[in-house]
Amino acid sequence: MNLHAFPLLARAEQSFHAGRHDEAARLAMAHQRQNPGEPRGLSLLGLLATETGALYQGEIFLRRSLGAAPNRDTALNLARNLNQQSRLAEALALFEPLRSDSDPQTEVVVSLILDKLGRHEESRTILERMAKRYPDRPNIWLAYGHNLRFDGQTDKAIEAYRRAIALQADLGEAWWGIASIKRKVFDANDIAAMKEAIAVAVDAANLAPLHFALGRALQAEQRYEEAFAHFAEANAIWARELHYDSGQLSREVEESERLFTAEALNASQGAGDPSSAPIFIVSLPRSGSTLLEQMLGSHPDIEPLGELPHIPALLRTMMEGATRAGIRSVPEAIARLSPQDRTGMGQEYLRRVQAHRKTERPYFVDKMPHNWSNALLLRQILPNAHVVDIRRDAMTCCWSNFSHSFSRAHASSFTLEGIGRAYVDYVRLMAHLDRALPGWVKHVAYDELIERPEPVLRALFEGLGIRFDEAVLRFHEAKRTVRTPSAEQVRRPLNREGVGTWKPYEAWLGPLKAALGELAV
Repeated sequence: MNLHAFPLLARAEQSFHAGRHDEAARLAMAHQRQNPGEPRGLSLLGLLATETGALYQGEIFLRRSLGAAPNRDTALNLARNLNQQSRLAEALALFEPLRSDSDPQTEVVVSLILDKLGRHEESRTILERMAKRYPDRPNIWLAYGHNLRFDGQTDKAIEAYRRAIALQADLGEAWWGIASIKRKVFDANDIAAMKEAIAVAVDAANLAPLHFALGRALQAEQRYEEAFAHFAEANAIWARELHYDSGQLSREVEESERLFTAEALNASQGAGDPSSAPIFIVSLPRSGSTLLEQMLGSHPDIEPLGELPHIPALLRTMMEGATRAGIRSVPEAIARLSPQDRTGMGQEYLRRVQAHRKTERPYFVDKMPHNWSNALLLRQILPNAHVVDIRRDAMTCCWSNFSHSFSRAHASSFTLEGIGRAYVDYVRLMAHLDRALPGWVKHVAYDELIERPEPVLRALFEGLGIRFDEAVLRFHEAKRTVRTPSAEQVRRPLNREGVGTWKPYEAWLGPLKAALGELAV
């Protein structure tokens, strides 16, 4: 294309590549007004919308561009957009004809989608092929290490992570990949190497996990004051980047209490998909949800699917449309869903889940922890689904969050006050649901589960209306890939290793105790 014929588009693309996205969007829209339907401008608008989080709008622009003029780059951007929307099967179908061994980045993305869909061996085959063809690419060894670790091949995973580190010494995610394996794997040389990497790293995406990994290494040496300093710095790095407002969640919980009274919930019955197949395990992260899922997934009638991204993705799409309609809060958007919207969203969730399923078992588990904050959406779109809240004691849970390297999606964990307030909000919303919908949420206490698993599980299965099976007590014998930080724990018999882990750090946890109030016991 001769961009001299489209000066506005040329300027828009220059602005985009310079990182001036607002300016690029204005110029691209002006270009479209002068040249309606011009595909390159539509493609740029789609890319801009996608990068600013307006995924559905981005999808529309990208599809219009492809309809006007097929183009590989636009098709790749559409596939990436669908992947960000967690429409995994659709994204994979778009990626398939675009794949090439000469495009290793796309191959890695395809392998990650396959991993999310539970097709772990296919994913590993791609990564092994890419590692042989591109042995100098640290991101390939990193992805390969994750795949091996989730499959239980920890020694090979550590080897892959170390290959990645050998290629990029400050690759924080690889250091954290090793650190998060539940055994002492670092020596004095590793500690020195991490300190050297911290001294030269500039990118927060490397620097923060490096501090987390070094904190974990020092913790294993019982050097708690030094360890705390690195955990605190790791979280501070993300906190400075994200400017998280811990009050927003509190305001949403308060609004949910006001909008979704028992009377309002009873009046809204009769919509949503009627399926009783989903079992949602909800909690704050680091509360034992992976352990409970492993137990439930050992039952012959229940298929464990891990942390599915689809409820948060559906919520994000809902809010994109709601914001354009002038609705500003999540609870208000949920309250305004029509019966048709609710049924359609429930059906869409089940359609997306089908791509993950490998059995015909009547029930499946979705253990995305943060669905606790989406519980009212679950009720509206899947009113017969089962919801199980697993709760760990406040101090242990919050400390475990603060000392763990999370993605930006877990922003509440980046300050002691933030994670404490999130725990209070979580308890508050669960208590409201118990008042408004008595018996709908089933509760499991983590400490009781590891101390008395059989009576706790028998009571849970009775509440779910599913027959008890002794296999759930032999959960550690199950052979499956576990894509969570607790992958190693659930392959061992029950133990108390995670109990009271906050106590060596008590001297520095004043802000957490203050935020938790009476829950800090």
